Amino acid sequence: MPDDNAARPSLMLVLHDVAPQTWPDYQPLVEAIDALGGVPMTWLVVPDFHHRNALSRSPAFCHLLERRLAQGDELALHGYYHADDGPPPRSPGEYFMRRLYTHEGEFYSLDQAAALQRLQAGLQLFERQGWPVAGFVAPAWLMSEGTRQALRQLPLRYTSTPQHLYRLPDFTAIEAPGLVWSARSAWRRSLSRLVSDWQCRRWRHASTLRLGLHPVDMRHPSARNYWLDTLQTLLAQGREPLTKSAWLDRQVAP
Repeated sequence: MPDDNAARPSLMLVLHDVAPQTWPDYQPLVEAIDALGGVPMTWLVVPDFHHRNALSRSPAFCHLLERRLAQGDELALHGYYHADDGPPPRSPGEYFMRRLYTHEGEFYSLDQAAALQRLQAGLQLFERQGWPVAGFVAPAWLMSEGTRQALRQLPLRYTSTPQHLYRLPDFTAIEAPGLVWSARSAWRRSLSRLVSDWQCRRWRHASTLRLGLHPVDMRHPSARNYWLDTLQTLLAQGREPLTKSAWLDRQVAP
């Protein structure tokens, strides 16, 4: 029987690039959100952020994530290193995507075997910690065809891009529009605010809306305050906050 709550508009609050290094950036906002009460979050966890933040060497941070799970949050796998350490780009298009657009598209150029190896390593870490995991999100949302084929072989339920969640293993697309900022410079923050405000108006009747936060956002009061204000506005409009897995559970499979 369909869930009666499925028709209620929702929101998903997603923290990207979660690692011991980035927790000091997130901590003030997370505490402010906790003070609101009843807002579950999806934490996109990087097993060894930039090759220098291995979770296996951070037991205190792992305990923090375990407490978040106990509070009703969700942990998802977010790459392994969150760094593009592949061979140099071989074409202008590849150079743009891997050097200008981002340096963190870890899964953009991996073949199936390499992608599968990293995905399995990440899932093994979650298993050793006793953390349930249903989703994988590629850094910068960039996935090679090899990565897509590797995901079809694993016991994961979903992956996502900026505007969709994809039910695995068949990559069934489910519309789930998202807001995201580029906060590295003042002009980017100003533009991000304009674009996000326009998207909020455009998607005001969307059944769900994702808020995709990044550590760099938290280092600028204008960005951090925007996310908190937007969250409170959406809650006041009656949107129900859900983790990605909880939202996916409410979607009727084709």
